[in-house]
Amino acid sequence: MNKRTHPLYLGTAGWSISSAAAAPFPPEGSHLQRYGSVLNSVEINTSFYRPHQPATYARWADSVPDDFRFSVKLPRQITHELRLTQCDAELARFAGEVGHLGDKLGCVLVQLPPSLRFDAAVAQEFLTRLRQQFGVMLALEARHASWFGEDATALLRERHVTRVRADPPAGPPGAHEATTELAYIRLHGSPKIYYSSYTDAFLEELAASLHQKNAAGSWCIFDNTASGAALFNTLALQQLMHT
Repeated sequence: MNKRTHPLYLGTAGWSISSAAAAPFPPEGSHLQRYGSVLNSVEINTSFYRPHQPATYARWADSVPDDFRFSVKLPRQITHELRLTQCDAELARFAGEVGHLGDKLGCVLVQLPPSLRFDAAVAQEFLTRLRQQFGVMLALEARHASWFGEDATALLRERHVTRVRADPPAGPPGAHEATTELAYIRLHGSPKIYYSSYTDAFLEELAASLHQKNAAGSWCIFDNTASGAALFNTLALQQLMHT
């Protein structure tokens, strides 16, 4: 099966290609061009730490095939410093920057600090502003238990915001409660976060689950990049999804 025919957006956080993982990728071109010839999506985390010029986003968009999609992480200035309040100017600036990805902007990822409790009024206002700026998928990775309660779940569903399914999981124990028909899976590495590689058994179970749920339009991002495991895990899952 051609890699482009499956609707799952599968990729890594960033597009670095180590020499150890280089074999499936063409030898010529930038890292992003090579990456985009094999995988159909990527998560940009650097936007969390610093802004990128509109021309940079435009160059990235020009480097990948038409059906490639980017997920871009919302700046920490908005989530961690302003804590979702009084951030209209910052949201507009970010939207102006990432808008240069054009149709290749597939998702905006919001990762909240562990200390940020759910406040219904703040969350409702913020998600309204966020949706006004972006017509793409919105995914939210909360890490305070209050964001997993009934009120927060109802608001995310009302605003059509996808609750991230993370590993290791955040929030209280129990099964993941989805808020939209789509999934956004972030695999950080377990047991050692950002480092541990996932086992073949884990990947096989994940592939079976994704097949069973018909993950059209959903995302699965490997963030266990510190040891280089992410790319190997992504390629292994890609192979499983195509068999």
